[in-house]
Amino acid sequence: MSSIAASELILNSRGAIYHLDCRPEEIATTIITVGDPDRVKEVSKHFDTIEFKNQHREFITHTGYIGKKRISCISTGIGPDNIDIAMNELDVLANIDLETRTVKDAFTQLNIIRFGTSGSLQKDIPVDSFVAGTYALGLDNVLHFYRLRNNEEERYLLKAFQTHTQLITGNISPYISMASVNLLKHFVKGYHQGITVTCPGFYGPQGRVLRLGLAYPDLIDMLTTFRFGNHQIANFEMESSAIYGLGKLLGHHCLSLNVIVANRITKEFSKDGAAAVEKLIKHSLENITNANI
Repeated sequence: MSSIAASELILNSRGAIYHLDCRPEEIATTIITVGDPDRVKEVSKHFDTIEFKNQHREFITHTGYIGKKRISCISTGIGPDNIDIAMNELDVLANIDLETRTVKDAFTQLNIIRFGTSGSLQKDIPVDSFVAGTYALGLDNVLHFYRLRNNEEERYLLKAFQTHTQLITGNISPYISMASVNLLKHFVKGYHQGITVTCPGFYGPQGRVLRLGLAYPDLIDMLTTFRFGNHQIANFEMESSAIYGLGKLLGHHCLSLNVIVANRITKEFSKDGAAAVEKLIKHSLENITNANI
């Protein structure tokens, strides 16, 4: 097998992957991703011990233990473009030999779980509640640069969404990927479940009007009213679609867990978002360790 060129697989002076500045031994097989770099320490403060702390740009990584369970928490920054970096480089650390620059013979499967914040798109999913995304539906374009193949249920869901919203006739080409069933089954009690939509921005792409007019002024209504069998859209944010899509292609188990900080239907915003995030972290870490994910 030919080695991967230095221009494609970029390592720094200490032999770590470039953006994350991590070496393979510094990453666990269970990984929590957070957008906010400051949130990493809010997760790792619950670790019993911390082995490694790494930082490069917005990418901060803490790896340690809760009991005998080894966990890494990594910040990705905001947006699906950063997820493209984080997901690919995490897979490199697990499945490419950095000395020979070749893919390892034995595949290592990662469990990647996002702890995030999001906006509710349903009246009955209130602020401060939790959502586990059954599917991630992308309005961004990251996965269009890869060969994503959908199963039958994903194809039907995507076709129904395109018919309902008519977004396929404009400048947006939605895509969809399913959550890991192996992970989702551990996050039922205390979590709403539904489709998580990923937007490529915070203002116009999420239907917010400041000084600019919107190309899709009815977007929120279209998302809120979408139904396909038992499926509905629960929330939207800015990372999950790239996590699910790349995770599926790379062979990893992925799940997005979000706390609702804004309800876009009732126009409410959390009175204490930090406390709500802390509750999500504690509850979800308990599930991870109890289930030995």
